Amino acid sequence: MKGILVQAEKSACIYVGKEKHMTLGVIGKKVGMTQIFDSEGLAVPVTVIKVDSTVVTQVKTVETDGYNAIQVGTIAAKEKHLTKAEIGHFKKNGLNNYRHLQEFRVENPADYKVGQEIDLAAALADVQKVDVTGTSIGKGFQGTVKRWNFGRGPMAHGSKNHREPGSIGAGTTPSRVIKGKRMAGNMGNERVTITKLKLVKVDAENGLVLVKGSVPGCEGRLVTIVPTRTKWN
Repeated sequence: MKGILVQAEKSACIYVGKEKHMTLGVIGKKVGMTQIFDSEGLAVPVTVIKVDSTVVTQVKTVETDGYNAIQVGTIAAKEKHLTKAEIGHFKKNGLNNYRHLQEFRVENPADYKVGQEIDLAAALADVQKVDVTGTSIGKGFQGTVKRWNFGRGPMAHGSKNHREPGSIGAGTTPSRVIKGKRMAGNMGNERVTITKLKLVKVDAENGLVLVKGSVPGCEGRLVTIVPTRTKWN
């Protein structure tokens, strides 16, 4: 995976950039956070994700597209909210209109047909850990104290460096700002993947998935859930 590891814990790692891998998963909408109690009576913080009907809209193979994958669609949409290309794509395959399209790499695309609905229980069967990808909450333009956790300068009356970043490079050598220098800028609103989250419960009847801990994004935003490729699955 090409990305930046921005945080690591005992049970989860957070990556910014491209997803770690692509495999068959499900797309859901973040409902919010709550807590449930396990068999030992301990409170477990969980994120509730609502998974709507997900339908295969295109099957790609090595012969026709150069790689094996399936394209799926979710969340019904009106034609006025779609482009002509998208409307034609759905009409060509005799499908309803969908607002969100996404690809999943699969090993055997022959197992899927256009119009087939992805079964939530089957997609996450025997899965213990999952990777959840979403768009983080945008914080706008932020300074170095909030964005990079810089320390403050002296807060006395005579100080002129309360929350400033300080020196950003030498004047003569190298006479430039080094690439990657931590400075003020836009914070959040980027693709984030949290890996190795425990899959607590799958309620296929109500289309709900419960994962331990928090996931990227605000309530109502779409997230992608895929099984983690580790020894747990």
